[in-house]
Amino acid sequence: MLDPYAIKIIKAPLALSATLLDKLGLSANQITLSGFLLGLTAVPLLALQQYQLALVFILLNRLFDGLDGALARRQGCSDFGGYLDIVCDFIFYSAVVVGFALADPAENALAASILIFSFMGTGSSFLSFAIMAAKRQIESTIYPHKSLYYLGGLTEGTETIGCFILFCLFPENFQLIALIFAALCGLTTITRILAAKATFTTEKN
Repeated sequence: MLDPYAIKIIKAPLALSATLLDKLGLSANQITLSGFLLGLTAVPLLALQQYQLALVFILLNRLFDGLDGALARRQGCSDFGGYLDIVCDFIFYSAVVVGFALADPAENALAASILIFSFMGTGSSFLSFAIMAAKRQIESTIYPHKSLYYLGGLTEGTETIGCFILFCLFPENFQLIALIFAALCGLTTITRILAAKATFTTEKN
């Protein structure tokens, strides 16, 4: 929901940073994998309840996630690069939640499981829509620079990182925050399914 606004704010700084990275000879895929590894570093830190330090690595992951796209647009986007970016993002999102489950299994495991369950809904509805949109050659007017069709919703990347920040700042409230966000993810899944029905249903159906 907030991604279009966030993109407008960070677009120029990311483009400038991408120029510098390009001059250093780095590729977008290298930035993607580096950011992914930095993000995974947060998991053992969360398990050890080092929440503030874990937040640093979570934010670094998100920074690199923005940089790889800006660099790809400068060097030329590739299908594999877009694929790698999505795969790393989905694994990272779930990994962070697992980190909080490991931090306090007795208290957090159930809420973490419900949240990851909701991620399956948002992820599958997002990717399935993108597949069908590509099949019908439907392009996004909101995210024309993306490698696949980005269908919006209540819980996009900006909202997810906001949720992770709240987790790290208020770990004692993980269960409540996780369940609220899971409910919002559920609403996102429903709206995406309805959008798919409206978009892909033909007269003969």
